[in-house]
Amino acid sequence: MHHEGKPVTVNLLMVDQDGQAFRRGKFRTGVWLPALKRAGITESTREDGMHALRHLYASVLLDAGESIKALSAYLGHSDPGFTLRVYTHLLPTSHERTRKAVDAFFDGLAA
Repeated sequence: MHHEGKPVTVNLLMVDQDGQAFRRGKFRTGVWLPALKRAGITESTREDGMHALRHLYASVLLDAGESIKALSAYLGHSDPGFTLRVYTHLLPTSHERTRKAVDAFFDGLAA
């Protein structure tokens, strides 16, 4: 399907099976905690909570090369500086990506 015209931004409202707004607390108790239990995690901590999922999302986008400004908008922050201070984690692939960037630079000098 192809749509014509300018892209528009809309607010997204997720609803449950009864048509009620899907709030964070309801998602946590109805979906997240049962999923943790099925994964063998019986006592939820902050490290496996919903906020950790937000940090994972931010880290994955940064690791993929997304800009701080775009990530800030996606997370609903008005200040990209805040996003930069809070969500710049090193992922396991960060070291390898850095090594490759430096190697490529020196390979270019040698050519």
